[in-house]
Amino acid sequence: MTCPFAATGSALDQAPLAGPLPGAYPEAVNARYRSIEDPDTVRAILSRPDVFSPANALSTAVEPEPAALRILARARFALPEVLASASGPAHLAVRRIVAGFFSPAKVRAQREPILARVRGICSGLEPRLRNGESVDLAVELAAVIPAEAMSRLTGLPAPEPGRLKAWSQDSLELFWGWPDAQRQLVLARSAAQYYSWLDASVHQGVQRDDGNLYATLHQAGVSERQIRSLAYFLGIAGQETTSMLIQTALHAALHDHQWGALARADTAATAARGLVREVLGRASSVPTWRRVAASDARIGQLEFAAGQQLVLRLSGGKLGAAGDDSLAFGYGIHRCLGASLARMETELVLAEAARCLPLAVPDGPPAPFAHLLSFQAPTAVPIKYTAKRMLP
Repeated sequence: MTCPFAATGSALDQAPLAGPLPGAYPEAVNARYRSIEDPDTVRAILSRPDVFSPANALSTAVEPEPAALRILARARFALPEVLASASGPAHLAVRRIVAGFFSPAKVRAQREPILARVRGICSGLEPRLRNGESVDLAVELAAVIPAEAMSRLTGLPAPEPGRLKAWSQDSLELFWGWPDAQRQLVLARSAAQYYSWLDASVHQGVQRDDGNLYATLHQAGVSERQIRSLAYFLGIAGQETTSMLIQTALHAALHDHQWGALARADTAATAARGLVREVLGRASSVPTWRRVAASDARIGQLEFAAGQQLVLRLSGGKLGAAGDDSLAFGYGIHRCLGASLARMETELVLAEAARCLPLAVPDGPPAPFAHLLSFQAPTAVPIKYTAKRMLP
């Protein structure tokens, strides 16, 4: 659908969650959730976690099928409250520990490894492009950088990129999508496989006791069961959402004719910052988040009943029209701990990829956006070199 709030002519106009939320959701979702679009109301809700609980942050968007639940149960799959879905002193204690792994200094230290990795990837893509191939930057670039950065920051290994991508996308669809009964079985098996991999990874990390994130949490009294829940969330809604942000930004840069400014040394940094702000404000990879009313409440003229489930707009709509990216990473005590990392990664990938591949053009019209309850991104970012530009 086309966003009625955004300026026309941008590839970002096609982001499904940029316009009125109910129009992007199936009836089952609209019947279950109340969409809150006004930015001031969203801020008020997010500033009151005691009244508007994050307990549904990791719930499935629609009721899961019993057969899917049985698959998860056999894997002892469990996501106890620990970070995104928790509140109170326990949440703050865990948040402080995790925040230490994403401190400003540690994030800045990722700059050179990220640039070097982008250069290495692009050097491998360049001859393929000159050979007439089409390459998908969503797969070749966006899917790689965030997982590697997360691994370095946390001191923990990541699965092979292809496996991690498949597991992450399947888990996002299972928890934030509206899959039918048969599809749920496929997604549940994938989620169980990922959870089993995390089970071993968490146990090994705790045993290593070398300062990695899992070991540090365990030393502070966080159980392995809780650490698995946190690890699951970091995997599917941490590095994967940054991958989606990067591919959305690459998509916009190529189709909105900003690649040239990104490729020039004198304009690259400014162009990258501006484009990332625009994407976050208009069509973020995480344009909504959930809350549930813990008790009857009132905000302005709006009344909320205990148990009412809410979808809160973080990007698009009025925010997109105003160029406001202030809610893109959340608000209040649950604001995303990886916000500065995600922003920096995306800016660096944009500018360095354009510098290394200045002759790239889109291979075909803009790919459509895929979306779930709280996530969206273009399905692909294919590029090519034109025959004229491939001449020596």
